[in-house]
Amino acid sequence: MDGTVLVADDDRTIRTVLTQALTRAGCKVHATSSLTTLMRWVGEGKGDVVISDVVMPDGNGLEMLPKISQDRPGLPVIVISAQNTIMTAIQAAEAEAYDYLPKPFDLPDLMKRTAKALETRNRTPTREEPVVGADEPDELPLVGKTPAMQALYRLVARVMNTDLPVLITGESGTGKSLIARALHDFSDRRTLPFVTVTAADLMDLDGPARILARVKGGTLLIDEIADVPDEIQARIVRMMDVPGDHVPRFLASSQFDPSALIEQGKVRQDLFYRLDGAAIAVPSLRERVEDIPLLADHFLLRSEREGAPKRWLSEGAADLFRVYSWPGNVRQLENAVRRLSLTSRTEEISRAEVEAVLGNQPETGAVLRGGDSDKLGESVARHLRRYFDLHGAALPPPGLYGRIIREVEAPLLEIALEATGGNQAKCADLLGINRNTLRKKITDLDIRVTRRRKLM
Repeated sequence: MDGTVLVADDDRTIRTVLTQALTRAGCKVHATSSLTTLMRWVGEGKGDVVISDVVMPDGNGLEMLPKISQDRPGLPVIVISAQNTIMTAIQAAEAEAYDYLPKPFDLPDLMKRTAKALETRNRTPTREEPVVGADEPDELPLVGKTPAMQALYRLVARVMNTDLPVLITGESGTGKSLIARALHDFSDRRTLPFVTVTAADLMDLDGPARILARVKGGTLLIDEIADVPDEIQARIVRMMDVPGDHVPRFLASSQFDPSALIEQGKVRQDLFYRLDGAAIAVPSLRERVEDIPLLADHFLLRSEREGAPKRWLSEGAADLFRVYSWPGNVRQLENAVRRLSLTSRTEEISRAEVEAVLGNQPETGAVLRGGDSDKLGESVARHLRRYFDLHGAALPPPGLYGRIIREVEAPLLEIALEATGGNQAKCADLLGINRNTLRKKITDLDIRVTRRRKLM
């Protein structure tokens, strides 16, 4: 890399690490713990890229971005922040930040982004003037530091001020309606109505006309589009094709994956391709386990603000929260935490109290009974039973046999290859299969073969 990087962070360790890494990469570095100093450097024309924290002793890094953009158009600013909420990502995008990374960040990833910023430092921004975000980010429980949530934040920020229809998918309780509301509340349409409709609202022939009159060019969310009958879906198609100056932005939500909506005939193709301007998949809690304690703390704090006693999770309680499957996702987690905040006998919520609250759930029973002494068959049976329990009275989607075999086969091959030092001939003999069969499975399952070095 070639260029000068300005680093602003009140954490001395972060400043030291970034200075050393960027210097080794060939950059010149100026580091400070003061936004005042950073702005002076920017005003003096120093720096080709800025890396800045948000919360600083003498101000807010995001609030400096418009001034930097005014004084130095085209100067890329990479925002790093420990405030891992959707609001931070959205405000960074609105303030024309070049990029945004949550703390703790991956150093190689930050280095790659800095190198890319240095390559584009002479380009001028083409975005419109930034808009002001909300003043109460805590009202949105869309918090998380995992890669899945950070990718979600960036996607929301990118599509927020477009007119593209958006299809929001995810399991029940993941926060699809919150994503829809965020897309409206922080967009250019935020002063216009936000209207949510279901199939019942569109039953009457004049229903679409009434709804268009209500939304007045704002945002229209069609809740659970897969539950809407085919005849009414046709009306929605006609609604989306109505010309005019006050056409709303269309959003739709569904618990089904986009592919399932078409393959299973739950949504008409003409409607699907109109709604699928942008697709946002909201991850389940099982896909972001490390966010669970963060969310629990968020809900405990919210309960405290509403008058509940001050509470926190014990280490054992937090561990149980992590291994529980949370079929109801964030909504179930919030309800459990709110109940614990009121029923816990002490300030520290114990593991036993969590067991008492979640103990009537079959998934928790499996977690609590599981042990290292189980036989392989018993362990597999326990996990399969949990999978069936997740679907309640309904059956899992078709194709279960192939999915289960694939999930068991991949780790078996990976462990066998590791045990044989990556020797495919030995691995095939160990497994009792043909070597060509093993090679094909390695390719089909995208298994990385690593050769273990022997110590001399």
